[in-house]
Amino acid sequence: MFFDAFGTDAFLLLTAFLLFSGILASKFSNRWGVPALILFMIVGMLVGSDGLGIVYFDDAGTAQLIGVFALVIILFEGGLHTKWATVRSVALPSLSLATLGVVITSCLIGVSAYLIFDLTLLEGMLLGAIVGSTDAAAVFAALKERNIKAKMGATLEAESGTNDPMAVFLTLSFIELITMQDRSIWMLIPTFFLQMGIGLILGILFGRLASFSINRIRLSSSALYPILSVAFALVTYGITAFIGGSGFLAVYVAALVIGNRELTYRYSIFQFNEGFAWMAQIAMFIILGLLVFPEQLFSPEIMINGLILSVILILVARPVAVFVSLFKMNYSLKQKLFISWAGLRGAVPIVLATFPIVEGLENSQTLFNIVFFIVLTSALVQGSSISWVAKKLQLVGPKKDVPHHSIELISMGKVAAEMIQFQTNEESAVVGRKLRDLSLPNRANINAIIRDNHVITPYGETEIKAGDFLYILVETKYKEQLKNQLEQKVTRDTTAQ
Repeated sequence: MFFDAFGTDAFLLLTAFLLFSGILASKFSNRWGVPALILFMIVGMLVGSDGLGIVYFDDAGTAQLIGVFALVIILFEGGLHTKWATVRSVALPSLSLATLGVVITSCLIGVSAYLIFDLTLLEGMLLGAIVGSTDAAAVFAALKERNIKAKMGATLEAESGTNDPMAVFLTLSFIELITMQDRSIWMLIPTFFLQMGIGLILGILFGRLASFSINRIRLSSSALYPILSVAFALVTYGITAFIGGSGFLAVYVAALVIGNRELTYRYSIFQFNEGFAWMAQIAMFIILGLLVFPEQLFSPEIMINGLILSVILILVARPVAVFVSLFKMNYSLKQKLFISWAGLRGAVPIVLATFPIVEGLENSQTLFNIVFFIVLTSALVQGSSISWVAKKLQLVGPKKDVPHHSIELISMGKVAAEMIQFQTNEESAVVGRKLRDLSLPNRANINAIIRDNHVITPYGETEIKAGDFLYILVETKYKEQLKNQLEQKVTRDTTAQ
């Protein structure tokens, strides 16, 4: 086993080294415009047996375990930050891309792989199923803090968050067809609807249960609430998968439910999960980088044929899938072209590529190397050019205004008070008014205002301006009243116009 290869001290030191390397890689990723996952995997390959020779790792089972765990954390974090109001308007096209789009992509790539490589048709279709879905980790990371128009971002995020179940289903189905000759693809169709149905229902139920528990349970420390949220993510996946449902879909849906409800210690939960998701990404991509052997990956056959397959995926299969899936939906030609280009492949295909290895299928190592090369190509070519393509297609939205300061209420969980953040805009009724003229609910006080990345200490004569971030300290029992009052003012002001 991988963990037995080192003593405790050496293993901890190696872990620290890899985490530091991952953090530095993310820093250079922003500077160079290269997706972080590329640099993470390069770190893994460098310390592997074909690189510096620090680590010899060929345990696909361990890589699969770490990959699935990391994907659960990443999907959960992505769902928490997804706004239902935005996703609701693109739910149908995203669902079409996540189902029909994956099937079309898988079929086109499967037939192409059968013709290009020395594979059987079923092995080619298995390869197509593995690379058929876009990757949540890659898409979330690529779109974060980029000024892509909201509709485009919501479509891509919702698609990547919900298409993993289809890819997993197709991958496992083709493995069954290869290993069990008496199985028929038609026998697997009811299983798909059962898995999706169970995943959707349990995702909603666990999301509501988690929200209720976080808000009602009084824990001894505020630091326990983020851990409680992660525990719900893992139990949602575990129970759903155990009874035959789609655990990935359940996790994403549960996170979507949780993230769109009022939560105790909301910002602590969000920040913890964002940091945890980064750590999961670093660990997952480095481990997957360790699993590949560059000498095999960059062999002439894999590189030439893999490049041909990558071109077919990027320029043929993905665009065909997008245009068919979005047929007669409210998307312009430019929007469809952008969605086609932004269909990034990442960790999910590589993790799925470990399934044939674990099952001991013939040509499984070849499949893994091809998939790894396709992911590298997709992330490097598409991931590095998303902003440029969006600009050329005139799909750049307004600059994302995110506060660079955070203000949190430190509590032991027994103080029933919270700090609420509210951002004003030109249509907010409070804009232009002085604090002394506001009629906030009882026990609610504006403690700080962040304006142009500067903290302003508020007093009675302070005038609120558009774009201000208001931090309001309020007792928990008055939180809903404050929220409703702020929203009513905005709604009433907008209606008047």
